[in-house]
Amino acid sequence: MSTATDRTITYAQAVREALHEEMLRDEDVIVIGEDVGRVGGVYKLTEGLYQEFGPDRLMDSPISEAGITGIGVGAAMSGLRPVVEIMFGDFVTLVMDQIVNQAAKTHYMSGGKLRVPMVVRASLGAGRRMAAQHSQSLHAWFAHIPGLKVVMPSSPYEGKGLLKAAIRDNNPVIFFEDKLLYNTTGPVPTGEYILPLGVAAVKRTGDDLTLIATSSMVAVAMDAAEQLAAVGISSEVIDPRSLVPLDEATLVRSVQKTGRCIVIDEGHRRFGAGAELAALVAEEAFYDLDAPVERIGAMDVPVPFSPGLEDLTIPTVQQVVDAGRRLVGR
Repeated sequence: MSTATDRTITYAQAVREALHEEMLRDEDVIVIGEDVGRVGGVYKLTEGLYQEFGPDRLMDSPISEAGITGIGVGAAMSGLRPVVEIMFGDFVTLVMDQIVNQAAKTHYMSGGKLRVPMVVRASLGAGRRMAAQHSQSLHAWFAHIPGLKVVMPSSPYEGKGLLKAAIRDNNPVIFFEDKLLYNTTGPVPTGEYILPLGVAAVKRTGDDLTLIATSSMVAVAMDAAEQLAAVGISSEVIDPRSLVPLDEATLVRSVQKTGRCIVIDEGHRRFGAGAELAALVAEEAFYDLDAPVERIGAMDVPVPFSPGLEDLTIPTVQQVVDAGRRLVGR
């Protein structure tokens, strides 16, 4: 809920504010990526920072995701706090060794002597007509790897507060931003605030049904909850905010109260984050469930370029409404 001290800004502005504030606060915070400097990033999230902090802290890189991330790992091990931008999340395929085999394991393999306080920012999500190689949601890959934290903001408020927490964290954090969120607006406090990683948000309270949704799917869940309310179904909407660490207690408590649950995630349905969240609920709230846990995810096909076909692959409000009515029996 917004307050008198809030103002309405875009998600892109919220991320830029987080980077600006953290770079002012800590001179060890640097940003590395393709076009993040002079031109302010492909989505203009770093616009103006180069002029203020200069090329030593806003580093335009060659087109080499592996090189960018490798520099980030080394810089973090040397005492800096790099924020590495991977322009499209699909390109994380090129940095798996640096993240999975180096960043995630360095602290453990060094017996705690080394750490990698690095943030990797990457976009995700379909709906922008960018076809199969620029529209994937690959967050479940990294949530599978011990040693990594995985964050998925759903609004400008979460975007700023969670990014500041990620930058200050002493572990490698993979920070996924849905491309459809960049131009969305929402209330953001004018003063300093940080949202701790691993604390879910109850976006709406309800008694009949729990909707657990990640990233841009939170807005889908909220719209579905409104439509379900019109037919007498009270839905509770939970935003985990981060997959790792995961606030299991908040998710389970909600399902224990409502007895029914739908998980909505834009990753592919099979073997995805939605499957893990559904399994958690099924295991921990089994005796409180009045119906099987349902999960709604992206269709298990490459993302089409055709707008009409692409829209068919993405979870929709209507899918959630239909599943909710089926579970509750109305």
